[in-house]
Order: sequence, then C-alpha cells, then structure tokens
Amino acid sequence: MTTITKIALGKNGPMVSKLGLGCMRMSSVWGGPVNDESESIATIRMALDSGINFLNTGDFYGSGHNELLVGKAIKGRRDDAFISVKFGGIVYGGQFLGLDLRPQSIKNFINYSLVRLGVETIDLYEPCRLDNVVPVEDVIGTVADLIKEGKVRYLGVSEINAEQLRKAHSIYPVTALEIGYSLADRQIERDLLPTAHELGIGVIAFANTAEGLLSGEMKAPLAANAYQNHFPRFQGGNLIKNLGKVEVLSIMAKEKGYTPTQLAIAWVNAQGDHIMPLVSMSRRSRLPENIQALGITFTPEEMNTLNTHFAVGSIVGGTYLQR
Repeated sequence: MTTITKIALGKNGPMVSKLGLGCMRMSSVWGGPVNDESESIATIRMALDSGINFLNTGDFYGSGHNELLVGKAIKGRRDDAFISVKFGGIVYGGQFLGLDLRPQSIKNFINYSLVRLGVETIDLYEPCRLDNVVPVEDVIGTVADLIKEGKVRYLGVSEINAEQLRKAHSIYPVTALEIGYSLADRQIERDLLPTAHELGIGVIAFANTAEGLLSGEMKAPLAANAYQNHFPRFQGGNLIKNLGKVEVLSIMAKEKGYTPTQLAIAWVNAQGDHIMPLVSMSRRSRLPENIQALGITFTPEEMNTLNTHFAVGSIVGGTYLQR
C-alpha cells in the first residue's frame, strides 16, 4: 500500500496527512439516506490506521449526526486525529437555507460541536462561507477569540474568493483554505490559489471528481432524484458534452491501469505539497484505491494532455460550486 506522507498545513501550520478524509457522506445532509453507521465508524478507524489523520466534518452535516459519528470513531484515539469542522450553514429538510455567522451563534456552535465530538479542542475551525451580512472582522475575530480560549487550535476558511482571503488573513492568520478543485473546476488557479500560496496558506481541495463527473461512472441522463441535477453542467446537452470530455481521462486511466477517479485525485495531489486532496468516503473498500492514487505519477506529456484538455472553461455549464 502507498505510504501516506505528512505535509505542513500552511507555512507555519501543523503536520497532517497528504490525503484527507471527508466524512460528510456518512450522514444524510441533502436529504439522502443515512449510511450504515458501523461501516462509517470502521472506515474512519481504518483511515487512522492507514496514516490518514485529517478528518473533515461540519456541524450542520446531518444536523449534528456527523460530529456524533466522528466522536464515536475517535474515542480513545484523539491524538491520532486532526479534526476540521465547518460551521455557519443552516440546513433543513435537505435544503441549504443560508448562513448564520453572528458572533453569539458561533460561540454557541462551538460548544455543541465540542460536546458532540467529545473533545476539548477542535483543530481547525472554519466558516463554511462568508456573507455580506456579518462583517468579516466579526466572524474571524470570534474564531480568534476561541483560539485564545483554547477551544480551537487553527483558523480555516472555506469557499471564499481571493479578496476575502486576504482580508481574513489580515485579521488573524489563516492556516488553511478549503475549496473545490479538480480538473473540471480550475477557476481558482487565476487568483485564489496564487493568493493562498503567496500568504503561506495550505489548501484543502474537495470535490476532486467534480461530484462524480470525472469518475468515469456517470451516465446521461441522471436519475431524477440526483442532486447534481440542480447544476447546469449536469443537465441535458451540457452533461452529454461534458461526459465526452471525460473520455480522455478514462482512456488515460485504462492505459495506466487505474480508474478515472484515481487519476482525478492524483492530478490534484500533483499540484503541490501545499495542496491536500480531501476525498469523501463512507466505506472501507474505498480506502485502498484512494490511498493508491497518491502514488500515481504523470509524464510531462500526460500532464500536458490533461491540462490542455481540461483548460478553464472547457466544461460547459459553469462550475457546480456556483450558487
């Protein structure tokens, strides 16, 4: 099995595994079924045994269910896990209703998270997004206060732009940026990634397969209840065109003896030691193949083929992250 190396999360940040485990799919977030809890817990523990110490969750994943599950999985193994928690999202009935980033709310959220996780400190605490309602100074300043109180170790931010990142970092040092990044979603290469690199901020890259588009398993049309249907890139002719683009990745994967998903993860991993692929898993069977992806290398010709074929704007229908 591929050895999982450790990287510094940001210029002066903690050492974490090069591969992160996203725990969201272990809970019902967007109205889907709840995964088998025993299998989810076993997956987290197997990940820890394999050298993956970065666990990513959110206080609104399953209305707290996800944090309770992670808490059960790390019981007796707190020192083996680096826990990242997103906050601020308001979800009800499988629908994202908005944000609550008021300082008093954040101080309330953190206490619930600590209890559900069964820990005294959260390693990385991040607003899931920023809005134009609560000043950035208030949001970041509140997390900074929680760090001073010992309830949080490091500040993270998620799904923001370069200007917001600079402003947040000027208020309190940002350790990590969590953002969607894949061959199909490269818009952040223009401004956001260079800004994070300049400021010495680590990057946690989720959605490496662009919500299944790059997996090689997606077929058109999608099932009527598929959540991807909400996004233009997965609709009608757009999806057909985009799946055609993915054929190049599928062919390369077959030639190299891997799956398209593995190559998608490997491409993100190859973008630098400051970037961590964050892969959602809820079954132990997925761990070996995703860990193996870290050992995949590309020739200069292969990398040029992928970068050219999946240039910014090549996927029609915009990014699925657009809301």
